[in-house]
Amino acid sequence: MPLFVITAEDKPGALDLRMKLRPDHLAYMAAHADMVKLGGPYLDAKGDMAGSLVIIEAESMSAAQIFAAGDPFAQGGLFDSSSVRPWRVTLGGLA
Repeated sequence: MPLFVITAEDKPGALDLRMKLRPDHLAYMAAHADMVKLGGPYLDAKGDMAGSLVIIEAESMSAAQIFAAGDPFAQGGLFDSSSVRPWRVTLGGLA
């Protein structure tokens, strides 16, 4: 099954919103553990969470986009920008 990388940058000053939405986001990721291969937050210069990177396995680009749109972070308006792109492992043990 193809892999997709979802990247997102938080809106400036949105750490409080991120923390409010985080329990629902983590529950969403756990509920889709069969799809989620790797994920975690980007950090800013202070070490605060400021964005997201998630690698998922999905049937198609459409399925990956639906997954990304269903994330409570996306639905809650946290992101300033985001993208979903097909991805292939070249190095490492994710394959």
